[in-house]
Amino acid sequence: MLTEAKMIELTTTRHNELIDPFLQVWGWEIPVYLFLGGLVAGMMIIAGYFFIKGRDEGHQCICYQIPLLGMALLSLGMFALFLDLEHKAYVWRVYTTFEIKSPMSWGSWILLLVYPALLVNFLLHVPAWIGDRLPFLKHGSQKIQSINNIKRHVGKVNLVLGIMLGTYTGILLSALGARPLWNSAILGILFLVSGLSTASALVHMIARERSESEMLARADNLFLTVELFIIALFFIGLLSSTEVQISSAMLLLTGPYAAVFWVFVILMGIVIPLLIQNLSVSHRIQHTAVAPIMVILGGFILRFVLVQAGQYSHYLNAHFIK
Repeated sequence: MLTEAKMIELTTTRHNELIDPFLQVWGWEIPVYLFLGGLVAGMMIIAGYFFIKGRDEGHQCICYQIPLLGMALLSLGMFALFLDLEHKAYVWRVYTTFEIKSPMSWGSWILLLVYPALLVNFLLHVPAWIGDRLPFLKHGSQKIQSINNIKRHVGKVNLVLGIMLGTYTGILLSALGARPLWNSAILGILFLVSGLSTASALVHMIARERSESEMLARADNLFLTVELFIIALFFIGLLSSTEVQISSAMLLLTGPYAAVFWVFVILMGIVIPLLIQNLSVSHRIQHTAVAPIMVILGGFILRFVLVQAGQYSHYLNAHFIK
């Protein structure tokens, strides 16, 4: 039989575990996977837009640099996801079936299609330093380029797959109804727009053409503004719902994750870069890499804090959050 002192000790321990989320150990793999997946999705949409609009004149276009970088970043994200799997030896079984109601199944097959799409994009212009060492890639590039209207077709495929991949990264969380913070259809749109924002920030830093860089900076300003609006809708949806969802929203608004959310996601990741880039594109200040770096960090922290807070927000401890 438990003594009164032991019962108090167990109750206090359980209460501390519920109250302080930082007493628990949280993984980094899933936020990294979601961030890199969203980043690559945004890059594919940007490349697709350039091809569809015919803005790919010359081999200096950023749309020819995106696929190689995209494959590398996506592979890092997939590796992070692999590290998080409990039964790593059976990952191949995901591709032996397709479950139409499973977001993970959709995501697995989307990712399987993304790689060949990026590869075809890459073959539209193989860099000389690669083509000279691997002649078969140069030969494949010549065959791909001989196809009529191939760039426009590649652009459309990139656009569709990019939208699907970016939306999936949010739906993967929102499908888990047991976590009130994640149980929102807006997460898919939020992660898609955030992916577009971080991709625009990264791409406009590495773009060689000044006109492309300025265009992407303006696009990023639009995405950041829309992202703020979507975040507001996300919280409005939670705060106008049940008590448990209101409590989960408070984790970010006033609770243990509020400081990280307001300082690093809203202020550093959206508001300050938006102000800096507005001044930059209007030529009031010199262009700087500070703003896009802040956007990229803010996009990663957004996913990290949502994953952590979402794991903490469940029905057993909702009444402790005030």
